[in-house]
Amino acid sequence: MDLHSPYTTEEAIAIEKEFTRVKEKCYLDHAGTTLYAESQIQAACEKLAQNLYCNPHTSRTTGDLLDQVRYRVLRHFNTRSSEYSLIFTSGTTASLKIVAECYDFDPEGAFVYLKDSHTSVLGMREIVGTERIYPIERKQLLKQIEFDGRSSNERSSLVVFPAQCNFNGVKYPLELIQKIQTDGIEGYGKEQFRVCLDAASFVSTSFLDLSKYQPDFVFLSFYKVFGYPTGLGALLVHRSATNLLNKKYYGGGTVKIAMSGRNFHVKRDSLAERFEDGTIAFTSIIALLQGFETLERLVPSSAGLRSIERISQQTFHLGRYCFQRLKALRHSNGTEVVRLYHDSEFSDRRLQGGIVNFNILHEDGTFVGFAEVSYMASIHNIVLRTGCFCNPGACQRLLELTDDDILKQFDAGHVCGDANDLIDGQPTGSVRVSFGYMTRKEDIDRLIEMIEKCYIRKSLANGLTRAQIVSNYKTHDQPRLKMICLFPIKSCGAFKVTTRWPLSHKGLKHDREFVIVDENGVAVTQKKLTEMCLIRPRIDLNNNEMILSHPSMDDFVLDLTSLSDVDDTQQVKLCQTKVCQDNIQAIDCGDEVADWISVALQTSGLRLLKQSDEEVRTFQKSEKEISLSNQAQFLLINQTSVRWLAEKVPDWDELHEEPALESLVDRFRGNLIVETSNAMEECDWKRVTIGAMEFGVDGPCSRCQMICIDQGSGIKTTEPLRTIAREFKGKMRFGVYLSHVGMLRDGSDEQWLYCNSTVQGLVA
Repeated sequence: MDLHSPYTTEEAIAIEKEFTRVKEKCYLDHAGTTLYAESQIQAACEKLAQNLYCNPHTSRTTGDLLDQVRYRVLRHFNTRSSEYSLIFTSGTTASLKIVAECYDFDPEGAFVYLKDSHTSVLGMREIVGTERIYPIERKQLLKQIEFDGRSSNERSSLVVFPAQCNFNGVKYPLELIQKIQTDGIEGYGKEQFRVCLDAASFVSTSFLDLSKYQPDFVFLSFYKVFGYPTGLGALLVHRSATNLLNKKYYGGGTVKIAMSGRNFHVKRDSLAERFEDGTIAFTSIIALLQGFETLERLVPSSAGLRSIERISQQTFHLGRYCFQRLKALRHSNGTEVVRLYHDSEFSDRRLQGGIVNFNILHEDGTFVGFAEVSYMASIHNIVLRTGCFCNPGACQRLLELTDDDILKQFDAGHVCGDANDLIDGQPTGSVRVSFGYMTRKEDIDRLIEMIEKCYIRKSLANGLTRAQIVSNYKTHDQPRLKMICLFPIKSCGAFKVTTRWPLSHKGLKHDREFVIVDENGVAVTQKKLTEMCLIRPRIDLNNNEMILSHPSMDDFVLDLTSLSDVDDTQQVKLCQTKVCQDNIQAIDCGDEVADWISVALQTSGLRLLKQSDEEVRTFQKSEKEISLSNQAQFLLINQTSVRWLAEKVPDWDELHEEPALESLVDRFRGNLIVETSNAMEECDWKRVTIGAMEFGVDGPCSRCQMICIDQGSGIKTTEPLRTIAREFKGKMRFGVYLSHVGMLRDGSDEQWLYCNSTVQGLVA
């Protein structure tokens, strides 16, 4: 399979130089947002640094510049201000909301929307000014090309559909616009329909010629086109539809006069002035000029094709190459590796954009969950998108799910955006890759290599039930607590204890008490910096110190006594960060340790924070107080289960040899390492006693790509996550969460855990 690029060699080199920050990443989520060029940002910053841009309500100069931007946007779509008014908004969603709120329906007018529409279109149903609301199927919409009905002006109705589906990139014939405006929609009498075109996905890589196709309303977001600025979009309104928007609310700058003592105001004349409430994002709008300049410089017009048309060629060819390579993949038994969700075969770029949507299949035809694919992609530094992409209609149609299936998945706990990817073997979403003008053939090859490596096996694998696992793998020792592990700094190495360790009201004393944050105050984990595992903290209880070790650094000793909340005798710096969606108040541990960590991880601007003593976090399920751990107070890992799992891993090709058992146990980052008689028996426990201590089971631990990081070296592997997903049919769970039963009191002599204590799991 060959890929013909429309770029010259010089153009390809110039484009690649613009995206050096991508480094080893393979970015394949351009339908989510495309990437901004480095020179584009530099030029925008230079303009801000060299010019004084006043509020456009103050400065006529700024206002004139904004008018220039409007002209430039309209020119990009081959139209002018006499045909279309341009209203700047915060994005496509805001533009849709304006029309939904303000469109003046005639009595008995209808609102019709394509079922395969973005969630933001579905939201219009809640506020449109009519009760006649109807979904339309894709097939029915396409039939309108042949419909000959001749509408009248009896009623003014509204239809919404996308120019390109954001789920799988299929394009809708733009000839539908005039056809519907002229002939209406079959089954709706002689109603006159105004056409709303959701162009957000389409215009990111395709040319929308508004001199040829003239929808009444066009919705778009600029970050889809340029990557920057975000939070900026537009609503384009055709001159014939200007009087159909009846706006009630008015904000600053949109009226000629407003009286405070009397309910009297007069709106401004132009549509943009009436609808752009308050001060618009004028510096972001000005930055659009650098976006247009960058695109046209990197991909100039050539051979009669505009810049955006050449980009359309490139992304279509990339999509077809990816589609064909995925379609050709086969397992050793001849079955397909990938289930593609498409309405075209990539035969014509007028019918298909640069988006490929799919799920991966096991050898037996069962689905691989999209969450697992996302984790594997992350390990291989591939950025892609999973889920239903805010298009529930297309997702339901292409995955062949009934309404009952959707409700069943919701009742089972699946919600939009979660990782609950398989329910009773059925996928709740899929995998999407999408391409921009800077995407390379090598990026697609990396995706294919990842799929081949992770999912195409030389021999068939047989999943086992838990009962089979227990019966096939047993030890005969008395179940015991083998080791206690605490992680004083979240996502750094373990401090292993083989004697005893005290408990606190949050779990193990000093466990996940600290967190490293970047220069923006965002918590850093091994998912971003795998080398964090090489920082190994130790706690000296007698001297109340934490000693930090790293293979290439001298040890650093941090005095824990000084790290308490503000009192009358000391000054400490209180900060805030976010851990697992919780806002955390914390204490900055100072410049010296920050410098040590930054050097150790070769990343500037890192800081070490300690959870404030006053900070209270609770695990919702148990309502127990926790430290900076992801969920519960303790994570229990059964060494017998790890040994069983190790035997199921087919190869460790990244490490060139099978890791030792202790090394594999370390990957699961458990607090309580036990060894029981039967593999996986911990999955059935409801309560656990360890020595004299009693714990409740809070549920299984869902695993992510963290377990694919070798804790001794920081090397990423595809195992053991791949084997866990395969053996448990997509359920990526290993280990169980525990919470202490009863109250824990800090400093109590009775509240210690002892290694070698007997372990008893209770199933009822």
